[in-house]
Amino acid sequence: MAAVKRKRHGGGGPEAKRPKGKGKNPGAPAKLPPAPKKTEEEEEYRIPGPVSKGKWKNKERVLIFSSRGINFRTRHLMQDLRTLMPHSKADNKMDRKDKLFVINEVCEIKNCNKCIYFEAKKKQDLYMWLSNSPQGPSAKFLVQNIHTLAELKMTGNCLRGSRPLLSFDPIFDESPHYSLIKELLIQIFCTPQYHPKSQPFVDHVFTFTIMDNRIWFRNYQIIEEDAALVEIGPRFVLNLIKIFQGSFGGPTLYENPHYQSPNMHRRIVRMATAAKYKERQQVKDVQRLKKKEERTIIPEDPTDDVFKTPAEEKPVEILYVKPEPKVTLKKRKKKIHKRQRKMMQKALKTKKAE
Repeated sequence: MAAVKRKRHGGGGPEAKRPKGKGKNPGAPAKLPPAPKKTEEEEEYRIPGPVSKGKWKNKERVLIFSSRGINFRTRHLMQDLRTLMPHSKADNKMDRKDKLFVINEVCEIKNCNKCIYFEAKKKQDLYMWLSNSPQGPSAKFLVQNIHTLAELKMTGNCLRGSRPLLSFDPIFDESPHYSLIKELLIQIFCTPQYHPKSQPFVDHVFTFTIMDNRIWFRNYQIIEEDAALVEIGPRFVLNLIKIFQGSFGGPTLYENPHYQSPNMHRRIVRMATAAKYKERQQVKDVQRLKKKEERTIIPEDPTDDVFKTPAEEKPVEILYVKPEPKVTLKKRKKKIHKRQRKMMQKALKTKKAE
């Protein structure tokens, strides 16, 4: 049987398929069925959307790295800050011979606009730079009393990547240089909202307290039951040195008059110990000179013997016979032996029985 060729819209072959819609334009889009109206019960039990539905707008990134020559404690502190700040980035250690202006180029390569740089000197002094790269300002601190997370072993704990609260001492608002440092600390330590690596929870707080012209940093956990605080760590103290207008340099905006360099502090301690040693040596020298001096002979006063009465001179007796022993009036108590004591007790018992 030969195949029959179909003709479009022709009547010779089998009937062509008609469009489904009767009397309607086939090119026009089909209407969707009306959406069912949501009842009040469905709206009441509707599941809300995710918390982090917002958009990540604050693109703050902090570069945390150090120079060569740091000790193990500084390395652990740097690692603790990286874990607490999910918006931070790391980099290799910088050579001590390089100038600090190179850090701005490193921040640009790493796409970071804030920087925390740890600078080690003499393998015992640690300095921290907080900078807004590349425009500025920047601040230099001396870091003291470092205690890391592994060293403290506190009972507090927080979720990794959670956003912290920042608590500042009211003294920060009293002077202009402290208010500038406050704004710099807020922009560095505050985790941006809706950051991809952050968690949408607030369960710990960073506290910055001013005491003895120093900034004390502490990290506490917020307990949900009674809103009490339990320390997590790390902890350190920042002693402000200078505030610069530019990033890692430029004209000085503020210089701390209460700051004392570590070299000067060590020199004062050495001088105090040396002064104690010198004082002891001087006392010894004075005692030696006193011993070497000739004693002054005081002449005898004739009036000293006026009230002295001569004592009676007793004749010296020489005994050729042994003296008799002294007679003691007290009689010696005879010691009763254990056996005699038992015999006496038995005799008393027999008398009583009779």
